Amino acid sequence: MRSDAMKSKPVRASHRSLLYALGMSEEEMKRPFIGVVNSFNEIVPGHIHLRTLTDAVKAGIRNGGGVPFEFPAIAVCDGLAMNHAGMKYSLVSRDVIADSCEIMLMAHAFDAVVFIPSCDKVVPGMLMAAARMDLPSVFVSGGPMLPGRYKDENIGLSNLFEAVGAHAAGRISDQDLTRMEMSACPTCGSCSGMYTANTMNCLTEALGLASPGNGTIPAVYADRRRLAYKAGLTAVELFKNGPTARQILSPSAIRNALRVDMALGGSTNTILHLLAIAREAGYELSMSEISRISDSTPQLCKLNPAGQDFITDLNDVGGIQAVMAELNKKDLIEVEALTIDGTVSSRIASLKGADGKVIHSVDAPYALDGGLAVLTGNLAPDGSVVKKGAVLPEMLQHEGPARVFDGEEEVSEAIFNQMIRPGDVVVIRFEGPRGGPGMREMLSPTSALAGMGLDNSVALITDGRFSGATRGASIGHVCPEAAVGGPLAYVREGDRVRIDIPARRIDLLVSAEELASRNPAPRPDRGLKGVLARYQQQVDASNCGARMLLPRKEGEKS
Repeated sequence: MRSDAMKSKPVRASHRSLLYALGMSEEEMKRPFIGVVNSFNEIVPGHIHLRTLTDAVKAGIRNGGGVPFEFPAIAVCDGLAMNHAGMKYSLVSRDVIADSCEIMLMAHAFDAVVFIPSCDKVVPGMLMAAARMDLPSVFVSGGPMLPGRYKDENIGLSNLFEAVGAHAAGRISDQDLTRMEMSACPTCGSCSGMYTANTMNCLTEALGLASPGNGTIPAVYADRRRLAYKAGLTAVELFKNGPTARQILSPSAIRNALRVDMALGGSTNTILHLLAIAREAGYELSMSEISRISDSTPQLCKLNPAGQDFITDLNDVGGIQAVMAELNKKDLIEVEALTIDGTVSSRIASLKGADGKVIHSVDAPYALDGGLAVLTGNLAPDGSVVKKGAVLPEMLQHEGPARVFDGEEEVSEAIFNQMIRPGDVVVIRFEGPRGGPGMREMLSPTSALAGMGLDNSVALITDGRFSGATRGASIGHVCPEAAVGGPLAYVREGDRVRIDIPARRIDLLVSAEELASRNPAPRPDRGLKGVLARYQQQVDASNCGARMLLPRKEGEKS
């Protein structure tokens, strides 16, 4: 046992004395020590209930013959951090979570670990830590909240963000907006649509590090507690018999997760996170491989915000395992990949797959290619990402004049002052990993445009990110970013921009000679200090996952 480094032989008498101070027994000293990472806090709705699940996990560990030790992880609510300076810290928190888990797991020589995440950056941060540490590892998330109800229809948080735009345009009243905000988030849990948190929890299941149901069982169901108890039992079993996290996080598992992502039409953030997770696991996933997988995977689901179904509807028809079973009918799943409880093959062997409504069949999909697409071109030589499955048909190809803004605040003011016109291409730059820094999500601008009825005529491009709640022709992760001299830095107001999603292109219609004659726009001085200053110096490019690496030498490129 790794924990013998703290508790074995006479030389560790002082260590044992400290452990006995916790109330441990001599019998417990002989058992495996299992870390339990609880991301509970009192500000994030997806985490407010995690103490109950953590208790169930610890009960499973004890009954399995292990000793649980709970410790915390931070969590940022992206919805609460949206559209102000707080969003600069969201992506940063992913790496802080990974580092803090590493610190605790190494400092205390745990034998195995159960991770209990829920929301957007917590899931990938813990997955990065699991890959880095390579311990026997199990995940059990807090689960999704139930959808809200408004005027006899299910709604989620994305509907409310769009309602803000509709209200600003005079399309709904103060009373309607108030009724919606009181109804959209009726329970604890991660927000109810196929946004980043739910997508990542579904992909953790597809990766094999969580039990079936992890991504879709609602937070308030008793099944979620049973899943947590099982996670504790499984952690002890993995300690005894393996496999470890990195054995599960194989290239096959990463590709399976990408297939599921494309079939679901999940959040564009998952591309950023899977790039980072794969690298922690020793697999150099590339944007070109992601594009290849997207182009060959049918989109089987259209969940909110892309459609009317919610994550609870997916749960009712078999969840992620049913999606994988349906994809496997076309041999799109690598079924011999390991999971925490066997192989993918053993999980899906008895499942029928599609129900025909929430999950379409592979023979009659929503689209023949995936719900996410990678675009390249002279505006994004190293790639960009769009949630293709949530783009209106008339916006799959679009050309218009650039409306250029050097930050989210500028564009939000322009949108709410009704300065954006049909046909425009809104460009938001200096919001990338280094330029922001922190690669803020642009949910407020995209939702405002949709709420104002402009999602069928206005595109939005940024080197920042988009929330999983975003829909429309919103193209993010443009790389190289403006802050390192990428093409976005050379775009001027009125330049023509052409977007061709079927052709996977995004181009600035300005001659090479004209671009060569221009100077890049100056990077705004953010007056950084603390963690953001360190992050700006250490963060990698978005097409590599925007991880914090060793500090660069002066003049070294991203």
